[in-house]
Amino acid sequence: MQLAEFLDCDAIKTALPGGNKRSLFQQLANLAGQRLGLDPSTILTSLNEREQLGSTGFGQGVAIPHARIDGLDRIYGLFARLGEPVEYKAIDGRPVDLVFLLLSPADAGAEHLKALASISRVTRDAATLERLRGARSRDALAALLMGADELDAA
Repeated sequence: MQLAEFLDCDAIKTALPGGNKRSLFQQLANLAGQRLGLDPSTILTSLNEREQLGSTGFGQGVAIPHARIDGLDRIYGLFARLGEPVEYKAIDGRPVDLVFLLLSPADAGAEHLKALASISRVTRDAATLERLRGARSRDALAALLMGADELDAA
């Protein structure tokens, strides 16, 4: 699965206010709820429930909060670069400044895992992460994210 199959390029955010983890999740739930026509509180509850199982802070300043949502009809991804890093309880202890939100239908087991794997492939490359941090516009971020897909496929 490629990022382009589920990443909402119109929802790429270049300087989302960080604040703290709780306010970050609220912002992500609001953005996704607006785009998907879903109640943000449903998304927020699912994100918090997943986070209680273990931090989705994957290290190197990257977090991939994810959840399965009843009533969602497709896999949905959103990328945000935060204006200020947020303390996240990531596995390496580093604050987070790059966030990939992933929402999947409740019954999308294998597809959900494939989408997580495609995000993971992009985020484990330190050079790609530095380019994402340095991109000046939403279009540049989108090109980098889609380009990372192409490099990975080669």
